[in-house]
Amino acid sequence: MLLWVVHLVGLQFSIAICWTFDCQRTESSPDFSLQGDYLLGGLFPLHSDCSQQRHRPQVTFCDRPDSFNGHGYHLFQAMRFAIEEINNSTSLLPNVTLGYELYDVCSESANVYATLSMLALPGTRYVGIRGNLSHYSPRVMAVIGPDTTDHAVITAAMLSPFLVPLISYEASSTALSTKRLYPSFLRTIPSDQHQVEILVLLLQKFGWLWLSLVGSHGDYGQLGVQALEELATQRGMCIAFKGIVPVSARAGDKRMGDMMLHLAQARTTVVVVFSNRQLAAVFFESVVLANLTGKVWIGSEDWCISTHITHLPGIRDIGTVLGVAIKQRVIPGLKEFEEAYALSEKNGPRPCPKDSFCSTNQLCRECQAFGVHETPNLGAFSMSAAYNSYQAVYVVAHGLHQLLGCPAGACSKELVYPWQLLEQIYKVNFLLHEDTVTFDDKGDPLPGYNVITWDWSGPQWTFRVIGSSTWSPVQLDLNQTEIQWHGKSNQVPTSVCTLDCLEGHHRVVMGFHHCCFECVPCDAGTFLNKSDLHSCQPCGKEEWAPAGSHTCFPRTVVFLTWLEPISCVLLTANTLLLLLLIGTAILFAWHHDTPVVRSAGGRLCFLMLGSLAGCSCSLYNFFGEPTLPKCLLRQTLFFLGFAIFLSCLTVRSFQLVIIFKFSTKVPTFYHAWVQNHGAGLFVMLSSTAQLLICLTWLAVWTPLPTREYQRFPQLVVLECTQANSLGFLLAFTYNGLLSISAFACSYLCKELPENYNEAKCVTFSLLLNFVSWITFLTMASIDQGGHLPVVNVLAGLASLSGSFSGYFLPKCYVILGRPDLNNTQHFQASIQDYTRRSGGT
Repeated sequence: MLLWVVHLVGLQFSIAICWTFDCQRTESSPDFSLQGDYLLGGLFPLHSDCSQQRHRPQVTFCDRPDSFNGHGYHLFQAMRFAIEEINNSTSLLPNVTLGYELYDVCSESANVYATLSMLALPGTRYVGIRGNLSHYSPRVMAVIGPDTTDHAVITAAMLSPFLVPLISYEASSTALSTKRLYPSFLRTIPSDQHQVEILVLLLQKFGWLWLSLVGSHGDYGQLGVQALEELATQRGMCIAFKGIVPVSARAGDKRMGDMMLHLAQARTTVVVVFSNRQLAAVFFESVVLANLTGKVWIGSEDWCISTHITHLPGIRDIGTVLGVAIKQRVIPGLKEFEEAYALSEKNGPRPCPKDSFCSTNQLCRECQAFGVHETPNLGAFSMSAAYNSYQAVYVVAHGLHQLLGCPAGACSKELVYPWQLLEQIYKVNFLLHEDTVTFDDKGDPLPGYNVITWDWSGPQWTFRVIGSSTWSPVQLDLNQTEIQWHGKSNQVPTSVCTLDCLEGHHRVVMGFHHCCFECVPCDAGTFLNKSDLHSCQPCGKEEWAPAGSHTCFPRTVVFLTWLEPISCVLLTANTLLLLLLIGTAILFAWHHDTPVVRSAGGRLCFLMLGSLAGCSCSLYNFFGEPTLPKCLLRQTLFFLGFAIFLSCLTVRSFQLVIIFKFSTKVPTFYHAWVQNHGAGLFVMLSSTAQLLICLTWLAVWTPLPTREYQRFPQLVVLECTQANSLGFLLAFTYNGLLSISAFACSYLCKELPENYNEAKCVTFSLLLNFVSWITFLTMASIDQGGHLPVVNVLAGLASLSGSFSGYFLPKCYVILGRPDLNNTQHFQASIQDYTRRSGGT
């Protein structure tokens, strides 16, 4: 495919070649050519690019006096100096001389002309296209240059089919690393891929996320901006504005005015300018005109230490300038070589023949002459670039040294094809002034950059190295204290669309850029993990978090412990009640033959006291961490025991009614009740019914110990499941019916003798029972947390205390306090009084 491209290029420029070769009379120049065993080509911008519209194919003349390029002059002299050193060396290419053909590539047409000239067959003016290009031997063995990516792309595309090594000293675009398109391209300047990586690391170092990108027209700027945008976006940055400076732009024109307006509207503190130095100068002239100050300007290596920019009027007021520059290197002896060149007689002014060029290479009609005071200043930027040109010559020399067998002691001087030299160049690995020179598989050198800042503290501009980069892995070492930030406080400027959210607030993106957001507090039960600032993460099952939290906290495990103050009070009260029940049982057993005990139910009293004691014991199961036995017994044992007590209370009152009111009126029923042990049978059946309900409750709605997480976000409630299940309601309802029955039977006894009339006390105890359990149900529906066991125990204590106080306490008072009332005569007198009243009515 590339071969056909070369054919087309050859056709397109055939007319141009005619104009340059056949239609002009030319002379040679020792400044631009040197004979040798092997020739190298050199492409250097001795004059600035002259863009002009042409109506016919012709090569641009590079002779405008105002367009002389001092930077390109130093690159040109570096190559000549390197070849002179190599030819004088006894260790590198001994007995072999290198020659050169140097060209001024001030324009694309001059670049194409120079490339075709170097591809021409030796001694001819044409490029011979053959079937097998591997046996093609052009005039030069390798080419050094050109300077820009745009020129390098054209030259590389033309040389690649012939596999002529092309080593550029300044073309850094990543596009040229594509070996499928440019197999013979190498460079001594690091690829823009590495430069972009360092620029993004620099932005990350200072936390700059909201950026503007400006590039220059052409592959260098446009591809650089594209790579920057892709990598910066991957690293979480946002591009607020992206612009390209047109090649024909001028400071103050409408296009640059619009760009300055958009830059101002973008509200970015940091602007990355990936541009060549010519268009960077236009851009910063426009920045000064628009008074766009107070920003941080990040520069690419092509302009950040170039005095082409720093001499602009007003440039020192634009803000802080940081940049990435190639590590500074020096060519020993280059400055003296240039001074000697300027002083030599051969470089003095001389007239040019009419209608001819100064030389076949320089493509100008007027010769450039230098005096010792007119030589361009060799600054740091030009010295570093010149070192790349100098290094490229040595790369070719070392490749040729291996190819010619020079390490064996003698060089062969045999015919060498370009592809053979290319293979050896890829393998070079040598030291040049303590720097290791080698290439990777893409033809790129080991990268090395300095980070610089502009320094205006002295009378003149200078730059200060504040850091450097290392590769594999990529690292950036900075000395931030060396940076003089614009502004009075010398603080690092911020460049964000929205300030960081408070802790516990997540970002809700507003609009297109994820860097622009609103801060919304996290909901309760979630927290903001710093690994994801846009969504809140739920806490673990055993954790909780309030609204707007950045972390989760352990939940508090809640249950009624044995040592809480309220637990101590309840335990004390329950234990006292249990002791009273035991004491009452002992008291009744001691006085079991007395009328008071017999009237209270006799042996039935011990069943009643035992059932109440069982209820009291069940309350201990509400303390401590719930376990399976506690969950099974805590409520079922209480309801069963209380059902037995209510059954005894009911049958005792019912039996008194039968004795006093129905024994004479319905003797058959009375005798049947007595003969069939009706009281015991009723208590047994009633208690059995409640026992079946409780067993069903345990089987169907089994209370199990569990950890409850839903009701309270900050608590883990240890409780028993199915605490208020249908089984609980059935048992509660059954006891309620027994309470109503006991109340009804007690009410029927209100007219019995005083010693047997307990309606008031029983009514009080049953009312207290109803109130306590209604209170419990109400609290259970409102608060189902750690206080529910307390309410349950309080309800049970109130119910048990009321029952004991209403039924047994008056009898204990008579036994202990009024023994005069605890005799047969008193009870008989009470019965006789009741008989008289009943007979009277």
